[in-house]
Amino acid sequence: MTASTFKPAPWPRQLRSQHWYGGNSRDTIYHRGWLKNQGYPHDLFDGRPIIGILNTWSELTPCNGHLRELAEKVKAGVWEAGGFPVEVPVFSASENTFRPTAMMFRNLAALAIEETIRGQPMDGCVLLVGCDKTTPSLMMAAASCDVPSIVVTGGPMLNGYFRGERVGSGTHLWKFSEMVKAGEMTQDEFLEAEASMSRSTGTCNTMGTASTMASMAEALGMALSGNAAIPAVDSRRRVMAQMSGRRIVQMVKDDLKPSDIMTKQAFENAIRTNGAIGGSTNAVIHLLALAGRVGVDLTLDDWDRCGRDVATIVNLMPSGKYLMEEFFYAGGLPVVIKRLGEAGLLHGDALTVSGRAIWDEVKDVRNWNEDVILPADRPLTEHGGIAVLKGNLAPRGAVLKPSAASEHLMVHRGRAVVFEDIDDYKAKIEDEALDIDETCVMVLKNCGPKGYPGMAEVGNMGLPPKVLRKGITDMVRISDARMSGTAYGTVVLHTSPEAAAGGPLAVVRDGDMIELDVPNRRLHLDIPEEELAARLAAWTPGHATAESGYAWLHQTHVEGADTGADLDFLKGCRGNPVGKDSH
Repeated sequence: MTASTFKPAPWPRQLRSQHWYGGNSRDTIYHRGWLKNQGYPHDLFDGRPIIGILNTWSELTPCNGHLRELAEKVKAGVWEAGGFPVEVPVFSASENTFRPTAMMFRNLAALAIEETIRGQPMDGCVLLVGCDKTTPSLMMAAASCDVPSIVVTGGPMLNGYFRGERVGSGTHLWKFSEMVKAGEMTQDEFLEAEASMSRSTGTCNTMGTASTMASMAEALGMALSGNAAIPAVDSRRRVMAQMSGRRIVQMVKDDLKPSDIMTKQAFENAIRTNGAIGGSTNAVIHLLALAGRVGVDLTLDDWDRCGRDVATIVNLMPSGKYLMEEFFYAGGLPVVIKRLGEAGLLHGDALTVSGRAIWDEVKDVRNWNEDVILPADRPLTEHGGIAVLKGNLAPRGAVLKPSAASEHLMVHRGRAVVFEDIDDYKAKIEDEALDIDETCVMVLKNCGPKGYPGMAEVGNMGLPPKVLRKGITDMVRISDARMSGTAYGTVVLHTSPEAAAGGPLAVVRDGDMIELDVPNRRLHLDIPEEELAARLAAWTPGHATAESGYAWLHQTHVEGADTGADLDFLKGCRGNPVGKDSH
């Protein structure tokens, strides 16, 4: 679908919500009468679009703690455009609090929210999101239902400062923690720095997963242009919410749906945008899952094909030195998308929620700070994007983020030091007797979608203190886990098949030699093929499995990281049939 080929549906017409509220039958009066107990006048049920504001606000989701205020601005926009807004609280998978990991609950949130949309009288949806998993889970739900939807993100928090240095949320947590272990920072200083890490409401102020997914929503065309980078506390964030409220009403009238916007071309735009911004590796999993929901054939090979030659031009932590606040002041994501268009790396006619082509949205923007959004001739990393590695250690693929890695480790051969799971890692890593040095390859097993379960952000394993004391800050690390988008290092992630599913990672032993060759996209366990086959044949599962509840459902039905780690029975667009009235 392109902006030139999309044809708005005729208006007026009967909307989905009228199956609940239109006419004077007993069932209609039942639905309508109950909603009137909140003081709504009768003429609001006259066929105007009912807009569900799906709000992931929660006091246990700090990144989204201001979304109730934004919801009021969305409502104002909906009222102004002649719609009827209804705010609906939905499952909020907090990165900060959920155990064992928020990723385990992304699919549960998507399932619950899909049924919230499907089972209630909404003609269109505003997806009010922020924290890492809230953005993909709501977009996945909207894609499965294919109801007109628009994304409004909460925005990043303000810059942090500690003793004159910019402090990036997440990025400096890892940095300061390593400094404490290396003896370069005291525990008291670490506690003092804590107050500077989150000094306003909003998501991480680095190009972590939250900011990356906000950028992906905008690059896919699912949010209004400029949405991604506006700070949470900036008045323009509230204006964006109000304008989005206005826009969703027209989207319903035009019947402009997620399937019209999230085409293969839109996903290719997003992949290239991710490379240009130095985005999180988590975007790989989320976009693969989202494509599966909307029915687009997207693979890891597409990530490598579209992203490997895209230069990283956004100078933000964890890859660079600035934070999201400066990115917004420099012009934000529209400047990056314009650069991609000028380089011939953009499907410029891709349709957006505005009803316009993405190129039309960005063609007139300017870059106000070329140290934050770098010129094409001096990028942060010449070949950014996400490197997709394959070989006998990762037959279905693994990923690495070149812009966050160390150049001298991009081609490396080293001795494996193996941790069977995260508890084994924690038990051994600070032991001075551990046989490890900076030339080794750290290998972590059983932390994938089934193994952890949920695939936690533990892939960026902290280095052993005895190595840190040498002044070494990076080593090659390989796992089937994820890592935070705020993290950095030469870290191979999402190794597929995962160890808990019997992938080759499961049979790596201490002392095995492993070869990493990022330029040639190779990850190789240097043992004879016959020995690898024998080890795999003798392997038996060793990870814990749940016997009931959601953990059982997740472990039983979750797919591999290489296809998005979605639940197998949730893939595909199921549409939004009205269903039967039971009253």
